[in-house]
Amino acid sequence: MKKIDPAVKKETLRIAVGTVLLSGVMELVFVLLGKWDLTVLFGNLVGAFAAVLNFFLMGLTVVKCVSLPPDKAAAKIRVSQGARLLMLAAICGLAALFPKVFNLIAAVVPLLFPRLVIMAWQLLGKKDKSPVCAAESDGETAEETTTEDTEN
Repeated sequence: MKKIDPAVKKETLRIAVGTVLLSGVMELVFVLLGKWDLTVLFGNLVGAFAAVLNFFLMGLTVVKCVSLPPDKAAAKIRVSQGARLLMLAAICGLAALFPKVFNLIAAVVPLLFPRLVIMAWQLLGKKDKSPVCAAESDGETAEETTTEDTEN
């Protein structure tokens, strides 16, 4: 098993903490609207887990692709992006298929949390030059940035 890059660990932890905080806010909104039940909690848990896992896998791919030739990096990024998209679709499909277990809204909304965490971090002026969040900073996905960087 290969060692995980420290930048990927750091950024994933940051995304996980932000996702947990935003998940708490979402839970509170459901409570205030009188719509909270266990399906909201379960949906939130599965959606937040998928969002953080997606970010982590993206980070691993970005780090691996930095050292590859441009054509191989682009291919690897496309495969990774497709696989991660299928994973997220499967999570949403799971939530939709089992509405008595998962609230679909509570499962889908956390998928947006990593992007919100990155935007909030930038607005607070805490910009990093790490490869994972730097790729997200211009509104591009890390896959697009890495492909462009490796092609130049």
